Order: sequence, then C-alpha cells, then structure tokens
Amino acid sequence: METKIKRQDLIQLISAHLDIAPESTLEKVLELLEDEEDIRDARAELADAKRNGTISWEEYKRETA
Repeated sequence: METKIKRQDLIQLISAHLDIAPESTLEKVLELLEDEEDIRDARAELADAKRNGTISWEEYKRETA
C-alpha cells in the first residue's frame, strides 16, 4: 500500500512539473528511462542464459538463415 501511495505522489509531482520543465530536461529523463529499461532487459537475458545456456554463433546463424 505504501509503495502505491509513493508512486501516486511521484506521478503527481512529475505531472505538476511537466509543463514547466525545459524540453532538454524531459529528453534526458526519457533517455534515463530507456537506459533503465535496457539494463533490466539485459539482466533478464543474462539470467536466462545462465538458466538455459547459450548457443554458438555458428548454430545461431544456421537457425536464422
């Protein structure tokens, strides 16, 4: 419950500042969010490789050809 309240407070704070923030600041925020998503995706892929193993480059090329 506390996390949901904090999240709602954060969303309201962000919303209040969107109109006054310079575009460069908003672009930087979007870049940071994309970086965070990329990092999360990479960690998930590494965890999957650890669980399920990987294939060789040659095998990958054969499968995708």
